[in-house]
Amino acid sequence: MALLLLIVFLLSALTAMRLAIHGREVTVPDFQGKTPTEARRIADDTGLAAEIEREYYSPTVPRGRVLSQMPAAGSVVRRGWELRLALSLGPQRVAIPQVIGESERAAAINIDERGLDAGSIATVQVSGVPAGQVLAQNPPPNATDISVPKISLLVAQEPAPQAFVMPSFIGQPLGSATLTLQTAGFPAPRAVLAAAAATVESNPPNAATTPAPAIVPSQAVPSPASIIISQLPVPGAKVLAGSVINFVVRD
Repeated sequence: MALLLLIVFLLSALTAMRLAIHGREVTVPDFQGKTPTEARRIADDTGLAAEIEREYYSPTVPRGRVLSQMPAAGSVVRRGWELRLALSLGPQRVAIPQVIGESERAAAINIDERGLDAGSIATVQVSGVPAGQVLAQNPPPNATDISVPKISLLVAQEPAPQAFVMPSFIGQPLGSATLTLQTAGFPAPRAVLAAAAATVESNPPNAATTPAPAIVPSQAVPSPASIIISQLPVPGAKVLAGSVINFVVRD
């Protein structure tokens, strides 16, 4: 008898759980062709929420009516689920303008004046084309049967400066390094002549602990034969084309 009562209890609990779960589920109505007001009222009555997400052109569904929905009608969802609706803009009545060759700003103004929206904007580096110029558009000019009132643009981007790996000029004559840099398109380097700030005695009391002499810039103008003893940027560093290179040299 106890086992029988336990089985009855478990079956009753399982049935109650299934009823509770299914009681929180609803079937999605068909909103196609409804106005936004009608769609929201139906959604509220069903225990759902409705949100207008996008607008598309349609030759069959009148302007301002629901064109599509997600989830689809007949789907089973939980109460409180948010439905995403798309409205119809009616048939396409606006011409797609030609904005290729215009600046990005001029294209945006042209698109806005036609009652269209600016879509995504991608950029690409193209030599010989001014930065900000529109290179391509989607949909193309005068396109028909488009689905959305948006025009996406491909815009020319300003080329990034060319980068180099800084070689080592240490130990080379200043004149030779200058010629190498100018041939590569760099400006003439800035060079200062180093002078010993302290004189090292010929027989220091403790050579192991005596500091090396400090190197300070000299007011003298270095000659092309001066030898480079340090540089900035250091060897191996990334340097952009056109950067000024600094040398410390010694006669």
